[in-house]
Amino acid sequence: MRKELQTNLQYVDILNEWDPFRLTNGGYDTEIADTIQAIHELDDSNELAKRIQSIYEFSFEKIIPIEECLKIAKELLMIKENDACSI
Repeated sequence: MRKELQTNLQYVDILNEWDPFRLTNGGYDTEIADTIQAIHELDDSNELAKRIQSIYEFSFEKIIPIEECLKIAKELLMIKENDACSI
């Protein structure tokens, strides 16, 4: 359980740093929670990128280019994969 919490905190750090709409004050709590849920459900970077894009679009009514979403999706899934390997 502790390892999972640590991994989730890594996801939070990466997603806060990402800041796709340049909010700078970390106004992404809901989106980060939804994205972490999606990471646990999905293993495919393309699927995760689409989900991330729709999560943020729903909240901000702006579309993040899929390439940006794919880049962050791959980064997040790499952490997930590394976490799974270290058990």
